[in-house]
Order: sequence, then structure tokens, then C-alpha cells
Amino acid sequence: MMTEHQAASSGLAGYGDKALNLLQSSGIAVGDHIRMEAGPTYEGILMPRYEGGMGDRIVIKLGSGYNVSIGADEITHMTKMQGAEVLVKSPPIARRVAGLPRVLLLSTGGTISSSIDYRTGAVRPAMTPEELNAGVPELSDIAEIETRVIFSEYSENIRPLHWMKVARVLDGMAGSRYDGIIIAHGTDTIQYTASYLSFALAGFPIPIALVGSQRSSDRPSSDAATNLIAACRFVTRSRKEGVYVVMHHNESDDEIACHMATRVRKSHTSKRGAFKTIGGDPAFLVSGEHIHNNMQKSFFSGSAYEPGIVLEEKVGLIKYHPGYDYKLLDHMIDSGYKGVIFEGTGLGHIGDAMYESVDRAYKKGIFMGMTSQCIDGRVRMTVYESGRDLLNLGIIPLENILPETALVKAMWVLGRHSNYNTIRRIMLDEIASEFGGLQ
Repeated sequence: MMTEHQAASSGLAGYGDKALNLLQSSGIAVGDHIRMEAGPTYEGILMPRYEGGMGDRIVIKLGSGYNVSIGADEITHMTKMQGAEVLVKSPPIARRVAGLPRVLLLSTGGTISSSIDYRTGAVRPAMTPEELNAGVPELSDIAEIETRVIFSEYSENIRPLHWMKVARVLDGMAGSRYDGIIIAHGTDTIQYTASYLSFALAGFPIPIALVGSQRSSDRPSSDAATNLIAACRFVTRSRKEGVYVVMHHNESDDEIACHMATRVRKSHTSKRGAFKTIGGDPAFLVSGEHIHNNMQKSFFSGSAYEPGIVLEEKVGLIKYHPGYDYKLLDHMIDSGYKGVIFEGTGLGHIGDAMYESVDRAYKKGIFMGMTSQCIDGRVRMTVYESGRDLLNLGIIPLENILPETALVKAMWVLGRHSNYNTIRRIMLDEIASEFGGLQ
């Protein structure tokens, strides 16, 4: 019987007695490549188990990237195929072809930058851009790729200060000879980062494409390679200035959508075609070698490149609901918040129980903007009496800007200005296609 220390050092600490005895007798540790006979034959990488799991079931990651769990009592034979150290391979060297367009591929982490860690069988967000580039050999026929890691984070861990770090790196490339820049990013918060770059780098002279994947490159259904190839074709062939999010248009590999960064939302948790342009079609569709342009106007409203890499983190997004506690708004006011974006109901409403707190915020000079919870349409606060009351209390209707985009824009504007009238004017000015109707 293994001691507790031995079980921990082999990665088997989460396995129960039956499974542990079976693994021990076979000389198997987490990360080993094994074959199990349990009626059907299974072959894969032994995964770790964690507290609270069903400890007498053995879990392996199959070659498909999916996990399978088999009860220890069902297993008639188990064999160690080869150790984890044999499975860890050096990344291949990317092929480079001179004379092609130049693309900078930046990595921030996320599923598109993930691969299996063969010591644990888990998916890790540490794949380098060089690995990503070399793992998609088609890129070498499209562009000369240069790679760089900015940081490696799951997108839920990315904070506004990360946005600024990315923006500073890009600002340093504004006068470079790159034909386009691609940023590998996790999908959960990709639209926030993309929106910030749209405002902070308004007028950036070359296209920027943020690209992610819903499924890691270890899975046969992965969208990582197709999204990356399409992003590379898009930035090198369209030469269209702006910031875009490049993802599958639907479940098929036939079309990849390039969404305007300030008009896109993740609308499904796991589908490959999870991202949608709200209020219109994607700005571009990439289908094989063909790029279809749906845009009628420029992404940026101005012409000159005017970077403004600043932000104010003390801006809140309030999703109003029946029974919302107005004291939460009071807490924001008392905590020194500079701005509040409301995600109101319908045409832009919140309940009258909040009116006193809203009045307090207005008298303190806090900027308040109204967006709608509805998927499409514009805020119209003059239609009903309640909307007109909110206008009189200082809430500014923000047309059809998406709530997430409004939050990011307010952070950016409040980082640059303190005068209320200036803030109000810029929040209503179109800078980076944040208001619908450009297509």
C-alpha cells in the first residue's frame, strides 16, 4: 500500500483505495500513457483526481481530448505504455518564407493557447506563440509570423490593467512594418479587451484581430487552427484598419466571422459559433481564400492615430432587476466610483426605489449612462414618464451601445477627463463603431 506521501508525489492522492491499489500494482503514475481492459479497451493519459471526486473510478484523457471514467472493479487488466517524459515533445520549429506579409502574433493565454500537459493530463494555458504558429503549418504559406508572449492568463483572470499592458505593446508597433497584428485571447472576456483597444488605440494604422477558440487544439473538434488561419488571412489581405474579434461564424468550418470589437457579444457557452455581431452582420466573413466585406464605413470615426492608454477602474455596471437593492448603488457612491453604467429594462428604465440614490450620484458629479438589457434596439427614455424622470435625474441615454462596451468606454473616458460635460460629450461621440448602424 502506498503511503500518503508516495500517493501525493505520484499525483495519485485523489484516488480511493481500490483504484490506488490497482494503479500501484501496475506501477502507474499520473501522466503515464496507459491501456485499460474493461470490456472495451481504452488508451490514454492517466488524469489526477481531486478531493470530492469519486475516488474509485480511474480517469484517462483519450486521444480525442475527452476524458473517460472507469470504475476500478470493471478493469480486468491495466498496462503502462510509456512514461510521461517520453510523451513530452519539444515544439516543432516553424517554417518561415521570406517575402510574405509580416504578422505579429501575440499571446495572452486562453483555450487557443492551450494544450495537454502530459504530466497531469490536464489542459494548460501555457502554449507559446511559437508552438501555436508551428502547430498550424498553413500559417507559413500566408505570412511571415513573429511571436511574443505578453502574459498567459485565462480570460476570466484578465483585469483592466492587463488591457493597458496589451495596448502599450501595440502602441509600440504602430510605426512598424507589420501588415497586421493577431492577439490570441481567451473567449470569456475577449470583447472587453477588444473594446478597450478600440478606444485606447483609436486610429491604429494596421488591423488588429483578437482570436480565440472554444475548444483546445488537442480536440479533433477544435476551432483553434481554423480561427487562427482566417485571422491571418484577414489581417494580411483586407488591410482594413480597426479592431476585430475573429471566431467561427457557425458550427461549420466553412465560414469564419470577423466581428467589430465594440459590437460583438459571446452568446453561447460552448458552441464554436458562439460570437454574434449585435444589430447587424459580421464586418467580414472569411470563406477559404475569399473575404467578404459587409462594412460600409471605416471602423474608426477619426483619421489620425490618437492613442490614449489610460483608464479609471472605479466604474460600475449595474444590471437592474425587480427588487434591486438601491444600497448597492449607495455603496458605489460612498466608495468613490466615478461612473455607473445601468443595464436597464426595455427602453431604458430602473425602478423608482433607486431614484433617491441616483439623485445623490448626480449631485456628486458621477457620470451615469443608460443601456438596455434587450439584445437589440436603442434606448428611448422619452417615451414613458419613468424614463423622463431618469433623464431629469441626470442619466444619459447611450443609444444602442452594448452594456459591456459602454462600461469599457466609460473607464477609458473617465481615465482621460474629469469635466462632466466633456465626459458626456465623448460618451455620445462615436469613436470606434460602438454605436450600431455602420453596416
